[in-house]
Amino acid sequence: MFKKKKRRWHLIPGQEPTEMDRRIIAAEERGKLVPTRDLIKTPEQIEGIRRAGVVNTGVLDEVGRQIHAGMSTLEIDEICMQYCKDHGATPACLNYEGFPKSVCTSINEVVCHGIPKAEDILQEGDIINVDFTTILDGYYADASRMFIIGETTPDKEQLVRVARECLEIGMEAAKPYSFVGDIGNAIEKHAKRYHYGVVRDLCGHGVGLQFHEEPDVAHFGKKGTGMMLVPGMVFTIEPMINMGTWKVFIDANDPYEWEVISEDELPSAQWEHTLLMTEHGVEILTY
Repeated sequence: MFKKKKRRWHLIPGQEPTEMDRRIIAAEERGKLVPTRDLIKTPEQIEGIRRAGVVNTGVLDEVGRQIHAGMSTLEIDEICMQYCKDHGATPACLNYEGFPKSVCTSINEVVCHGIPKAEDILQEGDIINVDFTTILDGYYADASRMFIIGETTPDKEQLVRVARECLEIGMEAAKPYSFVGDIGNAIEKHAKRYHYGVVRDLCGHGVGLQFHEEPDVAHFGKKGTGMMLVPGMVFTIEPMINMGTWKVFIDANDPYEWEVISEDELPSAQWEHTLLMTEHGVEILTY
């Protein structure tokens, strides 16, 4: 005999199915990947994540106020640590799977997970991604921003702008009862107009009660694929857009094996928000 496939989505015993239940079950019966009920955040959890998002936004605002040519990325780490301490929060990155600092500082060709260092001094014309995740009262919020140091080249300015547009376009594509693939498809189409590469080895992710949860949010792909996005889910969109190839590598000389670099060593840019799916589209929790 064939075994019945175990459902991911379960009805609440004793309650009539809601419209959301019916839509999710219908999608699952069509073979679509749907969330489990524990991925739907409660109102209390959403408020906790929202509060963490306020602190996370404050961290990046403070970096924006202080960042300048001549400072080290280690100083950025110190700014983030102090802001967290002052607001009763904890940096999620610190000691996460061996990551040695509180924030990721990725300059020029470093795609992501750049480690703050005293010897990494920001220069006029650099572009840098500052990626920070806050834990406040057990809730997580995750976001990153690009900063241009002084004046840079038109090519780098365009890359930073298009990367932000990719995030915005991805958010527009994230509709209730749409799919993760819809987000990636929209981002990839926009990046390709500029002949940019969309990094495939890393992705956005669910977040809120843990640093990384389901679903994986790829920034490339086909419409209608990946997990269904339903109201109450919290996740990040964080496209990494390379000026050249989408391919990346980790430097063999990196003792921590964290820093991801574009394969052709051309610049890369990334923007990220933590998002709540609602009945009307996404709400930014890290704005």
